[in-house]
Amino acid sequence: MERLLLSRHAESESGARGAVNGDLGSPSHLTEAGRAQARALGRALAGEAIGLCATSEFPRTIETAELALQGRGVPRLVFPDLNEIGFGAFEGGPLPDYRAWAHGHGSGEEGPGGAESRLGAARRFARAFRQLLEREERTVLVVSHALAVRYLLSGPAARVEPVPLAEAYVLRAGEAAVLVERLEAWTEAPTW
Repeated sequence: MERLLLSRHAESESGARGAVNGDLGSPSHLTEAGRAQARALGRALAGEAIGLCATSEFPRTIETAELALQGRGVPRLVFPDLNEIGFGAFEGGPLPDYRAWAHGHGSGEEGPGGAESRLGAARRFARAFRQLLEREERTVLVVSHALAVRYLLSGPAARVEPVPLAEAYVLRAGEAAVLVERLEAWTEAPTW
């Protein structure tokens, strides 16, 4: 791989309601605004020679990729390690409620109702990004979720900045490798 194009999915039904959705059993699809955002992402990436698109298993990432790459014949792979974090008892509830809990607990702590730890999610993300770095395609587009994008770009933190919907970040392979190594190192020695 020479270039990594990284994007969060477009607006989903759950996101529009301010609710969390980390359960594949209750999928959240794109809203009409989300479909427009995905098409706009496609226009922004029109000049990119994308050799592969990787998504999570969630419909909102797959739909974003389908609309953004419509008519381009780009091969797609689903990477479960790019899935949204599992929210446990917070599933379907307001995002601020989950954030309030997360801000008060360590990265390795699982949340109520079997919520995945942020450390566990970071390990999954690191595995997926490592596998993508080793791909032969020159340019790889990844459509994933806010936490995966933010953890790669900025590193894990107890409080993370929001990630814009359907906006591409372009990384050269060397930059991406440094970020993946930083994420892997953090998972071995978490700082919070």
